[in-house]
Amino acid sequence: MLHLFYNALAASAGSGLTYVRNVAPCLERRPDVRATFLLSAELASEMPASDRIQFVTAPNVPGAARRFFWEQREIPRLVQQHQADVLISVGNFAIRRSPIPQILLSGNSLYTSQDFRRDLRQRREYGLLLDNALKTFLAARSLRWADVTVAPSQAFAADLRRLAPGNITAVHHGFDRDVFFSDPAPLPAPAQQKLQAAANSLRLLFVSHYNYYRNFETLFRALPLIRAKLPERNAKLILTTRLRSEDNPGSFRAEPAAALIRQLGITDHVIELGAIPYRHLHQLYQACDLYVTAAYTETFAHPLVEAMACGKPLVASDLPVHREIAQDAAAYFPTFSPEDLADRVVIWAVRQEAANQSATRALDRAKDFSWDQHVHEMVTIAADLVARAKKS
Repeated sequence: MLHLFYNALAASAGSGLTYVRNVAPCLERRPDVRATFLLSAELASEMPASDRIQFVTAPNVPGAARRFFWEQREIPRLVQQHQADVLISVGNFAIRRSPIPQILLSGNSLYTSQDFRRDLRQRREYGLLLDNALKTFLAARSLRWADVTVAPSQAFAADLRRLAPGNITAVHHGFDRDVFFSDPAPLPAPAQQKLQAAANSLRLLFVSHYNYYRNFETLFRALPLIRAKLPERNAKLILTTRLRSEDNPGSFRAEPAAALIRQLGITDHVIELGAIPYRHLHQLYQACDLYVTAAYTETFAHPLVEAMACGKPLVASDLPVHREIAQDAAAYFPTFSPEDLADRVVIWAVRQEAANQSATRALDRAKDFSWDQHVHEMVTIAADLVARAKKS
């Protein structure tokens, strides 16, 4: 039986959490595999163990740099202690001297994005710029240290190949429709009340906590243009964040974005719901009319798949990864153009038949993503590494 050891200590937010929560149940259904997950104590407490799926915890090591050096020292010992066959590193950084074959899951496009570096310089975020440069260096080294690097999209795999040489392939992340739609409980009451207040409006949804690379500012600048073009629709932008730095992970300053909203005169038309639990997200998508994203860098974009599964027309920035994931289910606009974003929204809002056709294409496209298929491809890669190691 193939034994996989997942170093998932970096899975503390966003796609990392989504990955662990979906992959573990898929592995549980496979009789040919057992897995050990190294997790934070908080995440491990919510994951049910079984005969073939084990969850172990590590001491809390604050800071990405300190955690990196702790992992370099301790992970080789742990994989040998657990007698694992393949190490799967889930946090963008590989172990330099892994005693067993290693698969690196790379999923942070900030290390390859010129737009992110330019954005940080314009914001004079020199500390973040230096931090990103160090992490980019380690990410590039990691591509060389891993036996195989797996990216969640072909577009991001191409970016990684430009960053550094390595054995790099793409395996799409998945989507579990049954899990996503399983909870019938209503949205939290405060979110329901805010949505009800916008019941007669054109509701545009964007799902993300605040950060720079999701390009909130282009969305904000587009909103008054949309409202001017569609005065009878009273367009609102629905956010799953609050524009206060302390309410968001990372070191991104949200206050300038909040000031921009006031400057544009759209304070009453941007609805800040705050974070919505994953189990309730399907109800939020279904309560809105369009899904919009102006992100200037992505590796996979799970919310696009979620919105497609809910049959929502999409308006997305023209990134290769967005076109790869959504294909013809979305309307695309130049990434930093609020004018073009507004035009695409107006088209979907006015041409209802075209929007309905887009929604149908979105539903069909969402069916192409499967966590079981993702796990099948990962296990195939791992088994091939073990077979090659035995021959050498």
